[in-house]
Amino acid sequence: MLTAEQKQFYEENGYLLVKSMFSKEEAAAYRQEGHDLINRIYQTETVDATWGGARQITTVQTKLLHCHDVQFYSAVFSKLIVDDRLTGAAADIIGSPNVQLHHTKMFIKPPEKGSPFPMHQDYPFFPHDKHSMIAAIIHFDDAPVEKGCVLVVPGSHKLGPLPTAADGNHLPLDEYPLESAVACPAEAGDVLFFSYLTIHGSNVNVSSEERTTLLVQMRDPEDPPSKLVHLSKGQGMMLRGINPIKSFIKDPTIGAPMNGAMGPTMGGDTKM
Repeated sequence: MLTAEQKQFYEENGYLLVKSMFSKEEAAAYRQEGHDLINRIYQTETVDATWGGARQITTVQTKLLHCHDVQFYSAVFSKLIVDDRLTGAAADIIGSPNVQLHHTKMFIKPPEKGSPFPMHQDYPFFPHDKHSMIAAIIHFDDAPVEKGCVLVVPGSHKLGPLPTAADGNHLPLDEYPLESAVACPAEAGDVLFFSYLTIHGSNVNVSSEERTTLLVQMRDPEDPPSKLVHLSKGQGMMLRGINPIKSFIKDPTIGAPMNGAMGPTMGGDTKM
């Protein structure tokens, strides 16, 4: 699915922006589906997904709308996360024909006040033994710099796990300011892949339009979690290939006996 040049770029930099993986028309349809979902949820919910560390970046009162496990709310998203274009690229990056879901999250950064994310690694939230975990951010609308596009530190995945700041789940702001990172502006239909060890973040959306994205975290099913944290009801679903476990009495999400349970325990969420 990916070219040799794309694979080499990812290996060296820890991220890859794949242009036009989905058409503008597809992205627009996904965007509408996502906004309809958020509108339904926020009729009764008032949850703001803004990180506490965001308040150390800006004095502006920001906001972030989100929904976890979107495939349980819309069949459109169930089909999207198993799309061969997405999972084929993920398989090339992970280096396995088998791609397993960890979780999904949709984010809408509102215009003029969409919350930023301090620079961080995803690793602390769901560490895995072999570090196969990757993220794919699917852009449902354009994400120029002024919309608070994703920022990355190229090659930072080679540093391994880094200590977080004492007051939060991000990296020390003085050592890893947003200004030091490389912007990854994207267009509707583009997909940004990166390792969970790659340092990344984003700035405030100061534009007059929303920034709408879907985050899909994926892994090799043979890469066990180092800690049983950040469990979700969608975790363990095979997006491509097979789960090569040898016993049906094991929970495919964590590789441990289920003790008669029908699925993983829902865990708290601390990740964006």
